Amino acid sequence: MGQLMNVLIVDDEPYNREELKHLLSSFPQIQSIKEAESGEEAIMKTMQHQPDVIFLDVEMPKVSGMEVAKAIQELKKPPLVVFATAYPQFAAEAFRYDAVDYLLKPYDEEQLEETIQRLEKKLGLGKQENQGKTLGKLAVEVEGDIHYLELKDILYMSRIEKRTKLVTMQGEFDTKMPLKELENRLLAYGFFRIHKSFLVNLEHIQRLTPWFNGAYHLQLEGSKDTLSVSRNYVKALRAKLEI
Repeated sequence: MGQLMNVLIVDDEPYNREELKHLLSSFPQIQSIKEAESGEEAIMKTMQHQPDVIFLDVEMPKVSGMEVAKAIQELKKPPLVVFATAYPQFAAEAFRYDAVDYLLKPYDEEQLEETIQRLEKKLGLGKQENQGKTLGKLAVEVEGDIHYLELKDILYMSRIEKRTKLVTMQGEFDTKMPLKELENRLLAYGFFRIHKSFLVNLEHIQRLTPWFNGAYHLQLEGSKDTLSVSRNYVKALRAKLEI
């Protein structure tokens, strides 16, 4: 199992798929999101793409979510199932199929965050951090020269338009490398996404300050910059930092 999860959203309503995709895209633990608009397509895409998690609507034409859950349990590596529906009366039946959670529409962001954390534990994400890895340096090309940055010296990274700024103890560097790619490379080395625009080195976090509507401000050692922590990342960040 990798350090990030691949997700399949199954719902016959395009708006519902789009809403859930938007909410899930803010979680750094999620690597890819695919969609299916029917039970038949869900079974086919599960076999094709082997997602780690399937968010599954219950009430769908022809093949229901329960029938999909039953079918995929027969696979060699069935995905974890989270039911996402407007109908609370199916909850008891849902857990017969080892559902990890049962989310009701409209989605509650805090409940969704708890679901993601539960999925992380089930999938064992983050348990093998740094095992068998050689701590290398991050190569950044600046005006034709390649600079090799010690990971411990990097404070944070931010995405600005089509460039990514790396702020280090020695100064700032620019790279064309997307923040998502850097996140995938550095997740196992103590870096964590706190916002769609910020990736930080956990070792340098000094202070979290409540700000507005569940969000926080973050202060790093060695930097005067104040970074925003989106509310979707606060619980996961605190879980990483605190004993």
